Amino acid sequence: MFAPLPLPGPTGESNVLSLHGRGVWACISPWNFPLAIFVGQVAAALVTGNAVIAKPAEQTPRIAAAAVALLHEAGVPKHVLQLAIGEGDVGAALVEAPRIAGVCFTGSTQVAKIINRALAAKDGAIVPLIAETGGLNAMIVDSSALLEVAVDDIITSAFGSAGQRCSALRAVFVQEDIARPLRELLEGAMDELTVGDPRQLTTDIPAVIDAEAQNNLIGHCHAMEKVARYAHSIVVPQGDTYVAPSVFALERIEQIGGEKFGPILHFFSYKAKELPKLLQAIEDTGYGLTFGLQTRLKSSMEEVLEATQIGNRYVNRSMIGAVVGVQPFGGEGLSGTGPKAGGPHYQQRFVTERTTTINTAAIGGNVELLA
Repeated sequence: MFAPLPLPGPTGESNVLSLHGRGVWACISPWNFPLAIFVGQVAAALVTGNAVIAKPAEQTPRIAAAAVALLHEAGVPKHVLQLAIGEGDVGAALVEAPRIAGVCFTGSTQVAKIINRALAAKDGAIVPLIAETGGLNAMIVDSSALLEVAVDDIITSAFGSAGQRCSALRAVFVQEDIARPLRELLEGAMDELTVGDPRQLTTDIPAVIDAEAQNNLIGHCHAMEKVARYAHSIVVPQGDTYVAPSVFALERIEQIGGEKFGPILHFFSYKAKELPKLLQAIEDTGYGLTFGLQTRLKSSMEEVLEATQIGNRYVNRSMIGAVVGVQPFGGEGLSGTGPKAGGPHYQQRFVTERTTTINTAAIGGNVELLA
């Protein structure tokens, strides 16, 4: 239990609000940040007085095992923090377990919905879900933007970490007045990227996580080639699970078909008068994780930010690399439940509140019992 907080109340009464751990939490983390997100979930649950069963992604169990070993070595009791390694069926079993008091999940929107339905179907107590999911993240570049700065931020946001960040840029909307010169700069910058072994200092873009992801992304590229107004990609080495960083020019954001977790950028141009319609189209996707804006006009910034219901918004900088404690991270809508990881309200979700009221004036009977 955390330190009780005295509350004002009627004369003759003592009122205290206290926070208590809920019990055993299932913390289910992804492969793309196999240490940071894994430890962040576990630490938040532990520090709020809960026990944890931590289930890492099946692609990255060794990093999770090493982290748990270090936490045990640091003094966390083994019965308080346990590791569950396996594929999706292990996570499903944890979610369905009767004694799980809460679930903290980072991963796809589809899996978050499955977890939400499974929790709702359980008998017994209503179990809270903290979910941080994906996004169809957009950036708008208006005609006042500095093209070189915008292109640099686009490259970083779309292709950094091979596009395998939930915050990565998926759709860039460029005002038609500057669409052609920006596209030419973007293609030139892409041609300078090096895809290869991330252990080499000359490498800009690594392979994607596994063959399944590679096949899905290549399949999406083939589908985009059939509908794109133009496309540009770069040559990648043979072997491993490389996917060529690519850009496809489309007409509508709906053509993307949901989040694509890799180095694939979808390019759109728009007329200045169409900005409100464009903002509505982004809103209609249902996602609300990250958003970027490139502009030098304060009025444009105010208009766009006022119209966007998105968790993390960035102006004239890249859309990835949120700093914990400085830029609390998390979305809304299809992109998560909140509260934001690294924010001031995150830990409160792992506890439950109890109010205790004592009538201090209720003195009577055998006064010797008061001694």
